Amino acid sequence: MLTSVAESVVRPRPAYRTFRAAVARAERLSPHFVRVTFAGEELADFGTAGLDQRVKLVFPIEGRGFADFPAGEDWYRAWRELPADRRNAFRTYTVRAVRPGRREVDVDFALHGDLGPASAWAARASEGDELLIIGPDERSPERTVGIDFRPGAVDTVLLAGDETAAPAICAILEQLPADASGAALIEVPSPADVLQVAAPEGVEVRWLARSSADAVHGERLVPAVRDWVARATTPIDDRPATDAAADASAAALSAAELADGDDVPLWDVPEGRSLDGACYAWLAGEASVITSLRRFLVRDAGLDRRQVAFMGYWRRGRAELE
Repeated sequence: MLTSVAESVVRPRPAYRTFRAAVARAERLSPHFVRVTFAGEELADFGTAGLDQRVKLVFPIEGRGFADFPAGEDWYRAWRELPADRRNAFRTYTVRAVRPGRREVDVDFALHGDLGPASAWAARASEGDELLIIGPDERSPERTVGIDFRPGAVDTVLLAGDETAAPAICAILEQLPADASGAALIEVPSPADVLQVAAPEGVEVRWLARSSADAVHGERLVPAVRDWVARATTPIDDRPATDAAADASAAALSAAELADGDDVPLWDVPEGRSLDGACYAWLAGEASVITSLRRFLVRDAGLDRRQVAFMGYWRRGRAELE
């Protein structure tokens, strides 16, 4: 029997798929951080590209587990069509480490009480608790699609964020080249939340503890970014302030900021531009704080908007972002 051309085409393996896993162990790293190690035979094929690779963690419904969670690539559309009481909650997190030989994946959680399903689940996670991870398939040619750190070839990197961005920043730091230079500025709830992380010698790592439990997010991060820019030994961007590209970049930023608060883009991840002497900034955390930092870097510090990756992981006044 002859096979048609359409039938003979091998469909590429999806970049992301659903992995079944269970908690192997949960380690409290600090008052506000817990590392959960997931294990499962399916994790042998979990992606190892690293950096700030995003995954979706799907949490069980009491009494139903994952009985209603859709399978397949079009899971999100099918999930939205389910009745509200049969929709498993899910949240976006960063992979902290992958050990395919041991079928293990680490995810670090920033705890903030029971304000959201992820924090509540992680605070009580114990061995054997089941979870679904929608993550990268190592065998897919598009396995790096969930990575937002894309600096290109630049001289300096700036990583800045709050505790929700700390796991991603730490993962990036541990995979930077040995000769990398720049800074990582991480705001956390308390001095006890400083984590151990390996970073290149040329990258300054500063943990910034807020003044109190009810302090406003960004109280330490915003001035720290401004201070680093002011005391950098070389300009973070050597283009003239009147460069047409810089003007267009600032204009585009202004247009976005004219939108209503809920409509301001929460995620803008351009491909980094390879420029001699340039800086690439990666910003993540509370949306209004990160918006303020991006505005400063583009308008005042002279970075091209295309060299600032901006990710609003959550917004003040909302429990969590999906």
